[in-house]
Amino acid sequence: MAPRVLISDALSPAAIAIFKERGVEVDFQPDLGKDKDKLAAIIGQYDGLAIRSATKVTEKILANATQLKVIGRAGIGVDNVDIPAATAKGVIVMNTPFGNSITTAEHAIAMMFALARQIPSADASTQAGKWEKNRFMGVEITGKTFGIIGCGNIGAIVADRAVGLHMRVIAYDPFLSPERAIDLGVEKVELEELLARADIITLHTPLTAQTKNILSADNLARTKKGVRIINCARGGLVDEHALRALLDTGHIAGAAFDVFAEEPATSNILFGHPNVVCTPHLGAATTEAQENVALQVAEQMSDYLVRGAISNAVNFPSITAEEAPKLRPFIALAEKLGSFAGQLTDSGLKEVRITYQGGVAALKIKALTASAIAGVLRPALQDVNVVSAPVVAKERGIVIEETVREGEGDYDSLITLEVVTDDLTRSISGTVFNDGKPRIVDIKGIKMDAEFGPSMIYVTNEDKPGFIGRFASLLGNAGVNIATFALGRDNEGGSAIALVEIDGAAPPHILQGIQRLPGVKQARALVF
Repeated sequence: MAPRVLISDALSPAAIAIFKERGVEVDFQPDLGKDKDKLAAIIGQYDGLAIRSATKVTEKILANATQLKVIGRAGIGVDNVDIPAATAKGVIVMNTPFGNSITTAEHAIAMMFALARQIPSADASTQAGKWEKNRFMGVEITGKTFGIIGCGNIGAIVADRAVGLHMRVIAYDPFLSPERAIDLGVEKVELEELLARADIITLHTPLTAQTKNILSADNLARTKKGVRIINCARGGLVDEHALRALLDTGHIAGAAFDVFAEEPATSNILFGHPNVVCTPHLGAATTEAQENVALQVAEQMSDYLVRGAISNAVNFPSITAEEAPKLRPFIALAEKLGSFAGQLTDSGLKEVRITYQGGVAALKIKALTASAIAGVLRPALQDVNVVSAPVVAKERGIVIEETVREGEGDYDSLITLEVVTDDLTRSISGTVFNDGKPRIVDIKGIKMDAEFGPSMIYVTNEDKPGFIGRFASLLGNAGVNIATFALGRDNEGGSAIALVEIDGAAPPHILQGIQRLPGVKQARALVF
């Protein structure tokens, strides 16, 4: 029986043709994304679901998706898909990470010009029969300092266009290497310097725990007087209420927003301000971009459903069906080792070194490396996946080094991951035991034996008597239950590490309390 795909949002007819040419049955219902109940009622009939942004793939819908194998998102963001629920169901989630890049970058540049020359309000005034030539005084773009927050794929295209406009381009991105900055013709700076120097600021970063409200009230107040702010990336990167207040005082000269904290944005604190330009999330809204992502998602889904090939998967690596059984546990290990390091990396990442030792060295290590790099980058760049991770790392000038060694030591297979930043080198090693579960066996040269838990606390401390009792009492008094407790040290009275799995998320005040314990050097919450 031929695989069946449901298309629940508007998609190019060319995409439908690709499905049919490759032997996939297509049910095209472009308005179904608006009817959650009907979608939930019929989703069990399909092997694939192709969507854009209107369809929300919730846990409830996935619960009814009894034969669903793949979800294809024609676009970059997968905010409208419950990724953990899809993963738990074994559903591959694919996106098209690069199809919208040029279009989104061009929209940011267009918004900059609209803001600089007050084009929307001048158009409305003129078409209303007024001739207010002296009212709409603009500013030149040439020679202005252009600050880019997030210089990945889209940010780099924006930088290239801005350099062509003879602007002075500065960029803040912890993952942008000095060498890559030189190639782009931009100056790499810290956020504080960008805020102080930029005449125009544009955001091109995903919305993560680290980037949420990156332009907070405090950071907006640190900007140069007369700055203009552009956001065509994600709602939630800017404190909209603080921005409105600074627009009202005149400290910020203008803002151009294509995305908002709450969408659809039928009302917003920014609406109605004379120096604000707003568009309804049009970053990817060109004929070319929609055609590109539609064709890509049809090709990717067809390849998977007909041939078993996986590409641009958000939640699974690109591997063949024959390789999967042996690779799967080591893929999980590599991703978790990377995630461990990524969650502890705050400064600029320069290099990732991965050593494969023993039996694992004979496997398809490119898939393992891609999983490890995705794990490292994902805490800061949520949209990265195992396919795009090596490309994203290369764009940012991060050096990836792979080493293969024969087996030696205590383990049949061992993966060691090292991250090199501006400040330090951090290493972590892991293996897979006979139970198939990935384990940590070494952190920074200190031997450990710890499984990965959903919620963990990582502590580095001086090896002094009484620490374990004080630590456990602190958690116990706060009602935080300890699931597992792994300890290690380099030598008696030296440096020690505790890796503790707890039930539920670690409350911030608990971490602060741990940090205040005598001898504690670092306390961080980790999520796997």
